[in-house]
Order: sequence, then structure tokens, then C-alpha cells
Amino acid sequence: MKVRHVHRIGGIGGSERHLLTLLPALAERDVDVSFLGLDDPARAPDPFYDALTVPYERLSAPHDVDPVLARRVRAAVRDADIVHTHLVHADVYGALGARRLVSTKHNDDPFRAGAFRFVERALARRASAVIAITHALARFQIERVGLPREKVQVIHYGLDDLPPAWGSNPPDPVPAAARVLLAICRLEPQKGVDVAIRALQDIDDAHLVVLGEGPQRAELERLAGDRVYMPGRVADVAAWLRRADVLVHPVRWEGFGLGVLEAMLAGVPVVATNVSSLPELVGGAGLLVPPDDPHALAEAVNEVLTGSADYGERGRARARAEFSVAKMADRTLAVYRRALAPPH
Repeated sequence: MKVRHVHRIGGIGGSERHLLTLLPALAERDVDVSFLGLDDPARAPDPFYDALTVPYERLSAPHDVDPVLARRVRAAVRDADIVHTHLVHADVYGALGARRLVSTKHNDDPFRAGAFRFVERALARRASAVIAITHALARFQIERVGLPREKVQVIHYGLDDLPPAWGSNPPDPVPAAARVLLAICRLEPQKGVDVAIRALQDIDDAHLVVLGEGPQRAELERLAGDRVYMPGRVADVAAWLRRADVLVHPVRWEGFGLGVLEAMLAGVPVVATNVSSLPELVGGAGLLVPPDDPHALAEAVNEVLTGSADYGERGRARARAEFSVAKMADRTLAVYRRALAPPH
């Protein structure tokens, strides 16, 4: 079984980290798996390939619409039994040359429910299967985008370990005894870091540390005070998880929330917004609050910091039971086998 995954790469976010976990797990199951990267040179694609452990090919993809790229992708995927695409650019370009198409949907961006839903529906007709990474996202794809229910299947992200360090973190200004509110996300409006910064004024003796980079950095730096530290992408995420008292995830919508799952594995309590996939993911690992409500976020963080509920251990147990790499890889392999099975 020869499977080629396709994704536009411009850094390492949730979908990229998912691939770095899924692809080697598929290779361990004797899948001939490889990767085709559509590189956004304006961002930072190289670290993804440094971490990738399966064969890959890279194509420059500086533009959203590129007929030359379409021809190159078609040539690069035509010998695969299955082309497995991730996110919009890969969905569109990968579908052009695929004999059998599987598409994973990673987020419920409102853009997908607008005019682009007609493109999504056309691509779904070409697909053997559409994978949604949560049940909430599956409902979004069926009810708001209009994808056929019979083609949509749910496979959660899987994670067994915290991300390995690729170096040491630099010295930081956060006092060693400070209570640390940690956010692991890109700096963009979807993620609600601005809400966390505003909530900080109602949380005593705490510092907010945001691990991630993105286009909203300048705006957030103007909003932040001296208790906010935004180091960007760091070499040792696990080191910050060991220092964290609470993981805050005040997103406005979310496909999954891989940083939340990492916190659960680390036994860190979670305070997140009650949107999209997060109720399904968090379970008893923390508290959920309305989006765009700094006061509610602060109240929940204070409750976790001063309360006796063992959210951290609940989260660790839930992560290990429900979101393993083995479950993710086995369910993905079952999708491939059904796609390749002869019609009855």
C-alpha cells in the first residue's frame, strides 16, 4: 500500500505535529508512506522537515493559486495508491492527480462554511473518505459545509509523549516561584491570546507564557504587560509544561487543540473555551468558559489554582485512555483498507 500525504508547510502547528506523529506510526504498520510538502517560503518550513522521519519531496508553493504547482503536484502523486491531503491547499491540488483520495479536516474555520463550501463539496465527491479529527468537527462538516454523512469518519489525534526537546530554552524573565499560565498556540485571532492577556489583571501573582509565533505578535505585544512572556517557538516545550500551573486555551474556534492534549499528558489542569472540539477533548481535565470573556477565564483559572479538584490527574488518565497514537494509526489504516477494497 503506497500512501502519499500532502500538506502546505509554513511552520509547525497542530496539523503538522499530527503528521510528525502519524506518518512514522503508519510506516511501522508496513505502509509505504511518504510526504509531499507544498512549502510556503514566506514562513518557516524547514523545521518540519528536520523532524520528519519518512521520505519526502518538497515543492515551492508561494501563491494560493498556481497552475504550474498544480501540474507538479499531479505528477508527484500519480503513482500513489492513496493520496491523503490535509487543509485547503493540499485538498485542492492533491485531488487533481489522486487515484484514490482521503482528506483530513483539521479545523472548523468559518471560511469553510462560506462560499468555499461548494469547493469542499466537490472535493468530497472525489474522496473515498473524509476524516474529521473530532465529532464536533464532523458535525460542522456535515451540517454547515454540507459534506455527505456517509463519507465522514472521526479519528482523533493521538499522542503518547510530550514533544522531545531539540535544544535548551533561553533564560527567561519569569520568576521561579511565579504561578505560570501557559498557552501553546499560534499568535492569531482564532486563538484568543488577547483574551488571556486581559484576564491576567484579575489573576494575582501569575505570569502568562505563550509558546508560539504568528501574525498577531505585534498587536499582542502592544497589549501585553510585564507579566506576559512570548518567547515564540521554543526548543523544549516539556520544560514549560513542567513549570505550568494551568494551561489556558481561550480560542474562538478550534479543530482539536493539540496543546491541550499535551497539557493533559503532563498532568496540567486546563481552562479552555466551551467551543468546537474542546468539550469533547477536555472532559474532566479542567474547566470550560465562554469565548471572548476575560472575566470568566480569570474566574475559572482562580478556581483551578485555589481549588482541590485533581484536574491534572484526571486529564492524564483521559489522554492515555482515549487519545493514543496506536488508536489513531490503526483507525487511519482501516480507512485506507476500505478505500482500496473492491466495490461489492
